[in-house]
Amino acid sequence: MEQWERRIIETERGVFEVFCKGYGEPLCVTHHYSEFNESGDYFANSFTNLFKVYLINLRETGDSEKSHEPYEISMLETIFDLEGIRKSLGYTSWSFAGHSTGGMLGIIYGIYFSNSLNNNLIVGAAARDYTTFSNNCIYNKNHPQYKKMQNLLEKLKSNLSKSEREDLSIERTKLSLLKPELYDEYFNLPIHKKISAIRLNYFSRELQIYDVTKKLGLISCSTLIICGKYDVQCPLEFSEEIATNVPNSKLVIFDESNHYPFLEEKKRFIEVVSQFVNKTQFSNYQQ
Repeated sequence: MEQWERRIIETERGVFEVFCKGYGEPLCVTHHYSEFNESGDYFANSFTNLFKVYLINLRETGDSEKSHEPYEISMLETIFDLEGIRKSLGYTSWSFAGHSTGGMLGIIYGIYFSNSLNNNLIVGAAARDYTTFSNNCIYNKNHPQYKKMQNLLEKLKSNLSKSEREDLSIERTKLSLLKPELYDEYFNLPIHKKISAIRLNYFSRELQIYDVTKKLGLISCSTLIICGKYDVQCPLEFSEEIATNVPNSKLVIFDESNHYPFLEEKKRFIEVVSQFVNKTQFSNYQQ
């Protein structure tokens, strides 16, 4: 498997580690608390035949800038960092793609900097706290698999061998697949990434007051919203809410997917994104 090219980008807000792959128009991809490396990312891989993808290690991950104040790892400050990276790369605009909490960053990006975005691709995300008000969310106490998920999370906090941690992580991921028996087929590449504890801990607190639903109407860039019909992390109702309130948006529901439509229905995912991007680019050209 071809490795991603590592670059260090100096910005007005500090230094950031970025991994590049693909050709074409620029696309920013990140996740709120993942730490990437040259092996890449399954979600980001979905776009390398359509875009020149910049997979970004956010503040406190990899060799990127540290946080000098706690608030610097908030979602809004993260968008300011992404804008700094865009400017340093020399782009007047680019596209963004985010999955799960990465998609939440995409929502905030669109609210505050739609003029910087050609396309905004939001997959399996929410515009507000998705754990408290939906029994369809696996992190809600009323979900049938809530206890199982919590037990796995607690075990993952323990001192474990590498193999034990991998086994538990796989078991946890399977809870978010419509067909868990196909795990090995979906996750079949030598991709290895970590979780940033400091960013995850901050996010867990920020999530409790996260609600940007009343600002969704401020998003003016072309927005594609994708969600698996059976998503147990950010249930479908939240993507429907985003689509209802974002003016220039399109919602596509993947009927055979849970939280990973880009793997569970990989071929269709690429087709949907390709059609959307080509249509949008043609529309922009016409204007």
